[in-house]
Formats: sequence, C-alpha cells, structure tokens
Amino acid sequence: MIKDTVVNGCANAPHRSLYHALGMTEEEMQRPLIGIVCSYNEIVPGHMNLDKIAQAVKLGVAMAGGTPIMFPAIAVCDGIAMGHEGMKYSLVTRDLIADSTEAMVRAHGFDGLVMIPNCDKNVPGLLMAAARVNIPTVFVSGGPMMAGRVGGKKTSLSSMFEAVGAYHAGKIDDAKLNEFECKTCPTCGSCSGMYTANSMNCLTEVLGMGLRGNGTIPAVYSARIELAKHAGMQVMDLVKRNIRPRDIMTETAFRNAITADMALGCSTNSMLHLPAIARECGVAFDLNMVNEISEKTPNLCHLAPAGPTYMEDLNEAGGVYAVLRQLEEVGLIDTSVMTCTGKTMHENVADAKNLDPAVIRPLDNPYSKTGGIAVLKGNLAPDGCVVKRSAVAPEMLVHEGPAVCFDSEEEAIAAIYAGKIQAGDVVVIRYEGPAGGPGMREMLNPTSAIQGMGLGSSVALITDGRFSGATRGASIGHVSPEAVSGGTIAYVKDGDRIAINIPAYTIELKVSDEELAKRRAEMPIKRKDNITGYLKRYAATVSSADKGAVME
Repeated sequence: MIKDTVVNGCANAPHRSLYHALGMTEEEMQRPLIGIVCSYNEIVPGHMNLDKIAQAVKLGVAMAGGTPIMFPAIAVCDGIAMGHEGMKYSLVTRDLIADSTEAMVRAHGFDGLVMIPNCDKNVPGLLMAAARVNIPTVFVSGGPMMAGRVGGKKTSLSSMFEAVGAYHAGKIDDAKLNEFECKTCPTCGSCSGMYTANSMNCLTEVLGMGLRGNGTIPAVYSARIELAKHAGMQVMDLVKRNIRPRDIMTETAFRNAITADMALGCSTNSMLHLPAIARECGVAFDLNMVNEISEKTPNLCHLAPAGPTYMEDLNEAGGVYAVLRQLEEVGLIDTSVMTCTGKTMHENVADAKNLDPAVIRPLDNPYSKTGGIAVLKGNLAPDGCVVKRSAVAPEMLVHEGPAVCFDSEEEAIAAIYAGKIQAGDVVVIRYEGPAGGPGMREMLNPTSAIQGMGLGSSVALITDGRFSGATRGASIGHVSPEAVSGGTIAYVKDGDRIAINIPAYTIELKVSDEELAKRRAEMPIKRKDNITGYLKRYAATVSSADKGAVME
C-alpha cells in the first residue's frame, strides 16, 4: 500500500498523530486511504450538487472497506465567465487543477482516488492528474442538467445566448428574453446539450475511466447517487487488483475516444483536451488521425446545439454504451481494452441496446457518413484548425467570402450587433489564442449573435481562440499557429478572400506567397503588455492549440 510510507512503523508516528488530530481511528488508518477529489462549489450550477455526490462516494468506499478522505478541486463556470475577462481564466484552470491535484495526492500517500468533476476544464484537468499520479482511480461526474422549456420546446444554454442575438436583431422583445432567462437552465448539472462538459464526461466513459451512465444520467436523478456509491465501491476493487489509469487510458482507448467523439458529435474542445490527457499518459496524439477516423465513422447523434435532442434523451436511448455497442458491431472500436469496471469494454457493452433510433441513429441511417469533427489545414492554418461539422448548415460546408478582421472578441461582438456583418462574410477574430489571449477564450457570444441575427447559414467565423460546445454554425477555431506566434491569421486583411471546404479538410487564404511575405515584413505582431499573475506565467509556457494548449 502507498499509505504504508506515511502510516505504518515507528518513523511514521508523527504522521499518525496528525491523522488522530483529524479524528481518525487506528482501524481507519489500516484501511486503504482513498482520496475523494471533489470540485463542489456554490457558483457553478454543474457543481452545486457535488457535495451529495461526494457523500455517496464516501459511503461506497467505506462499505467496501476503505477510508475516504475528501479534498477540493476548483472549477470555473464557462457560461458565467463567457464574453468578458473571466473567460481568460477558463482553459488555464485545466492545468492548475492537474497540478494542484497532483500535489495533494503525492503529498499525502493515497492508495486510490475517486474524482468528482462536472464542468468543462475540471474533467480533463482531473483526467490529466489521474494519468500523472497513476494510482487506481474511478471518475463519477455530477451529471447533466435537464433541458429547459420555452414555448413548448426544449432549450439549453445555447438557446439563451442565441436569444440575445435575436433580441438585438429585434426578433424577440424584453418579455420573451426574460422568459428564456428564467426557463433555459431549470436544474443543477452541466448544461444540457452536448457541450464540452458533457462531451468530456461521455468520453470519460469511453476512455474507460467512468462507470456506465457517468456522462448521461441527469444530475437530479437518484440514479446519480447510486452511481456515486458504486464508484466508491469500485475503486476498492481497482486498488485490490492494482489496475491503474495508464493501464486503462492506452493508445487504443484514445482511438476509441476519437471514434465515439465522431459518432456523438462532441464539442471541438475535445480536440484540445484529448491530446493533453494523452500526453500525460505517454500516448502520441496526432491531429491527422482525427480526419482518418472521421472518414470512416458515421455521425449518429445530433444533440443540442446541433439538433433538438438533449443529454436526458441520450440517457433514455441507452447512453454512451448504446453508441459504443453499435460502433463495436461494425468493428470501428476495439473493445478488448480494460476499463475501471475491472472488465473489458466488450463485457461492459454486451447488453447495451439503442432504445431510441431518433436519438441514436442506426448505422444504416446516420446524420452523415463522416464524423462530427473535422480538422482543416491550409496556408491559413498550416498546423490545423478545428470545426464541429455536425453543427454546420449544409450550405456552409463549402464557403468562400471576404474577410472582416478583428483583433479581439469585443471588437467583433460590437460589429455584429451594429449590423456591420453581411451575408457571405468570413469573420476573423485573432489574438485570442492560448498565448495571445492569453487563455484562448471561447467565442460563444459572437457565434450566438451570428445565429440569433439570422446569419448562421451565410457567415463563417474563424479564430485562433476556441468555441463553446454550445456553438453551432461554420465556426472554425484553434487556428495554429496563432496570431501572436506569427501565424498567417495575423496577416489577414479586410476583404481578403477565404475559402473553406470542410469535406475536403481545407482552408485557404486567397493571397499569394509573395504578398504574405510582404505583410510579414510590414505588419507588426500585436502583443498585450498588461498581463500579470497566473496568466503571465501561462502565456509564457503554453503550447499551441494543435498540441493541446498544454503548459510545457
């Protein structure tokens, strides 16, 4: 046992005295010590119920003969942080969470862990930490929010942001905007569409680190409490069998995750987080394999914002396992991999069934024959950029138009609301990348404004920043290299023609190499000189988006 280094023997008597100070009995000290890493707080709706989840996990651990000890992890609510300075502190917390969790685990000699995340960055942050410390670990999320209802139709957070765009366009009045405000987010939980939080919680199941239902059982269901108890019990089995995260999160598991990502239509942020987690596992992650997998993986789900179904619907349709079972049937995933259940993925999904073909399309009737995400390359993004093509209107899959350039999200939002963006335009937002932002802000406000103002099927948006999973439309992010690193996006001018061909995986700035070379010599890179604190350290060490925006 790892705890033997801090508990047993006369040399550890001082340590035991401190355990006694906690009120811990000798019997508890002799059991495996299980760290319960809980991101409960009172500001993030997806985390306000995690105290109850944690208590259920602790009970499960104790029932199975372990000693549960809880400590916290932070979490930022992307929705609340959206559209202002706060969004610079979203992605950056992923590495902060991984670092602080590593420090707590290494310092205190835990034998196993149960991770309790829920929202966008603390799911991948804790997966990164799990890989680093590599002791037996099970994940149980707080679960998704139920969909709201406005005018008899289900809604989610993306509906709320698009309602603001509709309001600015004069399509809805104050009363309707207030109705959206009061009814869109009706319960605790991670926001109800296939946004980043739910994407990563579902992919945690696929990676083998979460039990069945981790990604889909609604936060308000009692089944979520039962799942938490089972997670607490299951970590004890992993401790006994010494099954560790790197035994589970193998190269094959990551290929399975990309495949499931394509079928589910997950957030583009998965293309930041999966590489970062893989890196901690010592697994190579090449963005080029994303298109290779996408070419042969059908898109089976259109959850919000891509379509009218929500996480509660996916749960009732059979959840992630039902999707995996269909992919297994045609050999698209390798189900021989080990999982935190102590069984292989094949054993896990053997009894899974698609209970609603309207939510999870059968393989012979997919939304598209290719996956939900595409990586585009060209002179505008030599190292790649990412689009959620399952949420792009068919008429925008191939588009060419004039660039309208902005050096910040705020400038772009002001122009969109002022009616300065016309059908056919390609909005370019730069200096919002990992280092240039810094923090790689999500662009949900401008994309929602474009949708809400009725331009979603005629305007594209390109950025070295990123998008919320709630974004839909021809929204292309993660442009690499980013502007502050001298990427081509820094040298685009208003009126330049940009050609986007998502089926062909290309993105081209229609400017000659000679003209680009001239611009590189004449146009200075714009750097922010007022960055302080954690953001300054982050900007100095963060990698490019195509490498996962990890701190190196």
